Amino acid sequence: MFTAGIITASDKCYAGKRDDLSGKVIKDLLREAGYRIERYAVLPDDVKLLKQEMIYMSDSLELNLIVTTGGTGFAPRDLTPEATKEVIERETPGISEAMRYMSLSVTPKAMLSRGISGIRGKSLIINLPGSPKAVRETLNYIIEPLEHGLNILLKKETECAR
Repeated sequence: MFTAGIITASDKCYAGKRDDLSGKVIKDLLREAGYRIERYAVLPDDVKLLKQEMIYMSDSLELNLIVTTGGTGFAPRDLTPEATKEVIERETPGISEAMRYMSLSVTPKAMLSRGISGIRGKSLIINLPGSPKAVRETLNYIIEPLEHGLNILLKKETECAR
């Protein structure tokens, strides 16, 4: 069983002016896939706070998967990718590209998503979009291959490359 943390980046959710529907979708989908949710945080769109939480989840809690939602668009306070870039050690562009590729089959607006993904230590960090619908679509698309990637990251698979 893999461990997971969820970060919702939203000024409105943080202030209690909006329910965090996207975070709930992530919780449900990850639990259905067998992940154990160890931490859930709703934060304002603030680079410093987002970085601190990602570092805490990765370095202190040693979570296997950290999924963010929100803050990946064009609004001036959409800064989740910038925070993520500052904490990851290695990018995993295939994950982000796959999510955009799948989303483009639903809407051309998917090209506006700036979400990234990468590795910090033994944690995989993935930026998902902010809408519950887009979260469901993209997470469902990548969830199965993530298991293989996490097994490799955590050295749970020992099969040699062929």
